[in-house]
Amino acid sequence: MDRAPRLLDVLRERLRLRRASERTAEAYEGWVRRFVRFHGRRHPRTMGEREVTAFLSHLATARRVSASTQNQALSALLFLYRDVLGSPFGWLDGLVRAKRGHRRPTVLSREEAQRVLAEMEGVPRLIALLLYGSGLRISEACALRVKDVDFDRREILVRQGKGGRDRLTVLPALLDEALRAQIERVRAWHLREVAVGRGHVMLPGAFHRKVPAAVRDWRWQWVFPARRGYHDPATQRYVRHHVHETVVQRAVADAVRRAGLTKRATSHTFRHSFATHVLEAGYDVRTVQELMGHKDLSTTMIYLHVLNRGGRGVRSPVDALVGAAPGPEGSPAVPLDSTGARLTSPASLSRGRIVDGRLVKTSWRRDLRR
Repeated sequence: MDRAPRLLDVLRERLRLRRASERTAEAYEGWVRRFVRFHGRRHPRTMGEREVTAFLSHLATARRVSASTQNQALSALLFLYRDVLGSPFGWLDGLVRAKRGHRRPTVLSREEAQRVLAEMEGVPRLIALLLYGSGLRISEACALRVKDVDFDRREILVRQGKGGRDRLTVLPALLDEALRAQIERVRAWHLREVAVGRGHVMLPGAFHRKVPAAVRDWRWQWVFPARRGYHDPATQRYVRHHVHETVVQRAVADAVRRAGLTKRATSHTFRHSFATHVLEAGYDVRTVQELMGHKDLSTTMIYLHVLNRGGRGVRSPVDALVGAAPGPEGSPAVPLDSTGARLTSPASLSRGRIVDGRLVKTSWRRDLRR
């Protein structure tokens, strides 16, 4: 007698049918697990709107998660009840998504980016340079394959980016020599692996069945392979994955700390800085949208704040004073005019008294003496 499939197995199968990414599948599975554990391991079929609302309220109030995290949990539960359990749509339509705020991305100046990169070395530094120089996501940079780097056209072809979209982005001329050297090292390493019967690489989808020779083809190898391989139970081969993202993330975090930055900068900050600095250089927002791989132009528009030069281009009244001459320690500064002269000359003031914080000459306004 065949056993009924587990709920999470059905969830993964439905997500694969929808062509969802592996990251989405992992996230949805994680939220379903947390939802079940929160309600004492009850089966989701025995729960409904009240339990879903209680779980989302717990995330917002007790866990204090961000609006995007709360919405991701809601999306996972909606997919569970609609596409896996086939629940009626009535109460599902009444669930309200959390309102997301408008937040500015953290952007490094050119000098700050240089300071952080100077504190890095090896493969993590080269990947960080690609994040800043090409606007790649960290997952895209780590999973870069040899065949997708075009040195002649100075282009990088990003395969299966966010949303399953391919795109072209720029290959910095400064990285030409370093990338060529990295690929040559990987080529020599790959030839040694092939000589001992290894050299296999993970391929997308079922491409290993369509083109069996591609698993050892040099063109499909990772530009940044991991140091160690593993045994793949699906193909029964010893394969090598690309370098893990956490290797670069830890290296960037250490470099930011050593550089003494006060900003909360991560590996993704380099991508934000790329878009910002390209816009500052005068390129149009549509070009930046293509390079970044944004589906919606409104996502790229968040980087237009750099054109406002901060505070929407408003000049502070304090800046109109040009400067302030610092007086002795503990005394107030004396404002200067555009020529650098004092706005108020102490020699022009006659003796008087202070009334309501103002110096009043004793020769006039005698009524204030009362």
